Amino acid sequence: MNFRLPLVMIAAWLAVASCPAQSAIEPKDPDHAPIASVDRFGDKAGTLLRRSADKRLPGPNEPIDFDTQPLNALGLSPQGKPALYYHLDVRSTTPAPVYILYRDGEDTPIAGQLDIIDTLPGDQGYNDFRQVSKVWVPKEYVPNTIVDAASLLRAGYKMEKTGTLLNMAVVPDKSVARMRFKGGKSELQRAWYRGEVAKYFLFDEAPLSVSDGEVPVSPIYDGFTINPGQPNGGEVFHTEPNSKQTHNVVATAPGDEGYSPLWLRVVYDSAAWPSVHDLDSALKAKVVPAETLLINCPIVSVGQ
Repeated sequence: MNFRLPLVMIAAWLAVASCPAQSAIEPKDPDHAPIASVDRFGDKAGTLLRRSADKRLPGPNEPIDFDTQPLNALGLSPQGKPALYYHLDVRSTTPAPVYILYRDGEDTPIAGQLDIIDTLPGDQGYNDFRQVSKVWVPKEYVPNTIVDAASLLRAGYKMEKTGTLLNMAVVPDKSVARMRFKGGKSELQRAWYRGEVAKYFLFDEAPLSVSDGEVPVSPIYDGFTINPGQPNGGEVFHTEPNSKQTHNVVATAPGDEGYSPLWLRVVYDSAAWPSVHDLDSALKAKVVPAETLLINCPIVSVGQ
C-alpha cells in the first residue's frame, strides 16, 4: 500500500498548523493605528466631573482643554505660595497596571514600542495612576508586535511588578494641558489599548511609588463659600475678590517628602477662610463634616 500521498499531506498540514497566522506576528504601526475613543466625563467615568451635572464639560471623545474651568484651581503651597493644580477627578488608591517591554538581557525599554494598558476611563479598574510592570521579551522581538495586554499575558513572558507609579491621565486625542512643574513635557503621550492607540498626559512633577501596594495620598484643606451639608454647600471654592486664588492649602508640594498628587480632601469651616493662608493656619481651622474624597490634582506650578 502506498502511504506517500497521505504522509505528504499530513506533513504539510502540520507545517501550517505549527505557524502562527501572519497577521498575528506582524508589527502594528502606531502612526496608522486607530485612536481609542475616550470619555472622562460620562456618568460611568466621572464623580465630581460629570457632563450631566456641568454642561461646560466636553462631550464624549471631544478634546479637553484642562487650562479652562473647572479643570484647574489655584491653591496655596504649605508655605502660602500660589500653587496651580489640575483637577482630574476622584481616583482610587488601587493602581491600574501599565506594561513596559524590555528585550532579554537589556535594562532599557524597547525603543519605539508603546507601553500597554488595558483600561480606559469608565472601564472597571481604570485609574490614572498606574503601577509599572516590566516585561522581558525575546531578543528578536520586533517593536509593536504585541499591542494588547491580553496577548502579552498569554505569552507568559518573564514579568516583574515594580514599585514605580506613573500618573497617566488618558484623554481624547488633541486634548491640551499646557502647564507642567518646572517645564516638564506637556505633549500627549501614546500607549497601546487593545490594538488602538490611547492618548494620555503624563504628570511627572515628582517620583511616585506604591505604598503597601496602594497609591499614596496627601491631604488638601479646602475652603468653600458654603460649607458642605448646607443648601448648595461644598460646590464653589471661596476665592479672593476678582481672582481665581483660593485658600485651598496642600500639605505637600513636589519635592517635599510624602508628596502625592492624590489628595485626601479635608474641608475647613468657611468662616475660617480669611485666616487660612498656609498649612499652619489651615491646620488650626475648624474641620467640618464632608464626604471623604481622593482627588487626582497634580501640581504644575508653585509661586508663579
